[in-house]
Amino acid sequence: MSEAIVHVSDLRKTYSEGLVFRRRVEALRGVSLAVQPGEIFGLLGPNGAGKTTLIKVLLGIVRKSEGDARLFDRPAGDRAARRRVGYLPESHRLPRHLTANTALDYYGGLSDVPAAEIRRRRPHLLRLVGLEKWGKTSVAKFSKGMQQRLGLAQAMLHDPDLLVLDEPTDGVDPVGRADIRRVLRQLKERGKTVFLNSHLLQELELVCDRVAILQNGRVERIGTLDEVKQLAAGGRLEVAMQLEGELSAIEQALAGLDVRKKDAVDSRRVQIVVGAADQAAVDTAVDAVRRAGVSVCGLIRRQRTLEEAFLEIVGEEERA
Repeated sequence: MSEAIVHVSDLRKTYSEGLVFRRRVEALRGVSLAVQPGEIFGLLGPNGAGKTTLIKVLLGIVRKSEGDARLFDRPAGDRAARRRVGYLPESHRLPRHLTANTALDYYGGLSDVPAAEIRRRRPHLLRLVGLEKWGKTSVAKFSKGMQQRLGLAQAMLHDPDLLVLDEPTDGVDPVGRADIRRVLRQLKERGKTVFLNSHLLQELELVCDRVAILQNGRVERIGTLDEVKQLAAGGRLEVAMQLEGELSAIEQALAGLDVRKKDAVDSRRVQIVVGAADQAAVDTAVDAVRRAGVSVCGLIRRQRTLEEAFLEIVGEEERA
């Protein structure tokens, strides 16, 4: 495996609150993860899980308490490493007196991009994020979604190797979200690495190669989308069946099955979701239903969504 772009090992961050009775708050409790070159990596978790704290530690905005955090094999916060990072913070807001063009001039200057290079890149970046007709328009007239698009353009202006995006689709309409997904895929095709934090789980599911679920400052799950979904399901398959027959026979057929969900359609039809260890177990379940004299009118292997997996994993932690 290639050397990780982001490498975090047993990372901890503790804050102190209060002026007199100082209370210790553990925002990160031994976080370990790695992001490989050229992948889109999603970070998700409920509010207060530690996601933004982790990003701020990686960028050198917040100092760690313990552990190790590295970008491009350099300590987090190292200036040379940060020059290779494009950052879009959460709730990004631009000075209202700027236009889209002058905003890119301003942020490009902060990244030491020559003025001539900024002018050369501006049209392409604005076109990429769907703002090609708005270059001379005041940011004060931009919607929240338009400001997010312009924020993404400024994050890409100096052609970074790593994009760190904190809620990039916040306030963006469905068309804009589709545009941003397209841009992220293009970045991946160019070999760029994207570290993405979002509460819109459907968006993450559409673009991410791997995800990590953070809860109470700890990594609860990490892996590909399929791996995380399978772990949330206890490593078992889930199959949706539509059954038809006498309700007493249906209940008898279900007695020995791992029924995850059951809904009555009418007096003779029931829809169920059954858990099974493997395909052989699915076949056994179907045989049991048929022996009870129940018809199987529909059968499909159910694809668990990232949102369902997330809610189950977070719920497990809260119940623990």
